[in-house]
Amino acid sequence: MIPFVCLAAALLSVERIAYVLIWRNPAGFQRWSMRRVVSALGGPVELLVILFGAFKLIQIAVFLAWLLIFGGGTLWPQSRDPTVIAAGALLIGLGQSLNVSVFKRLGRVGVFYGNKFGHTVAWCRTFPFNWFEHPQYVGTVLAIWGFFFLMRFPSPDWIVLPLLETVYYTAGARLERDPA
Repeated sequence: MIPFVCLAAALLSVERIAYVLIWRNPAGFQRWSMRRVVSALGGPVELLVILFGAFKLIQIAVFLAWLLIFGGGTLWPQSRDPTVIAAGALLIGLGQSLNVSVFKRLGRVGVFYGNKFGHTVAWCRTFPFNWFEHPQYVGTVLAIWGFFFLMRFPSPDWIVLPLLETVYYTAGARLERDPA
C-alpha cells in the first residue's frame, strides 16, 4: 500500500502547491498567463479555471484508481448498509452544497482569485463565509470524506485519502492567508 499512498500523495499535492504559489505570487502567474502561447487560453482567471479542471481530473483519476486497486476492481460501494450509504451521501451533499454556495456568492472571477489579478470582488460576509473561513475547502473535504465513506467503509484503507486531502486542504488554507 505504501507505494500507492506515495504516488497518490504526490499527484494530489500538485493542486494545492499550485494554488498556494499562485495565491502568493499572483503577479508572476499573471505575467505567465500573458505569454503568447498561454494567452490564447485567456487571462489569469480563465487559465486558473482550466487548471482547476485539470486538477479535478487528476483528483478523480487518483480516487478511481484507488477504488479499483483496493476495491478488487469494482467501483461499487464496499458496504450495503443503508446507514453507511446515507451518511456518505449526506456528507457529499453537504460538501457540494457549500461549494455551490461559494460559486453563487463569489462568481467565477471571485472563486478563481480574481481579486489577486486586479478584479473587484465584493467581500462576502453572508453564508457560507459567516460560518467558515474557507467554505469551498470545507465543502470539498466533506465531499471527499463522504465519497470514501460511501465507497470504501469499512475497509481499513477508506480513511487514507480523506486524511491526506484534509491535511492538504488545511495546509493550503493556512498558506493562502494574506500576511497581516
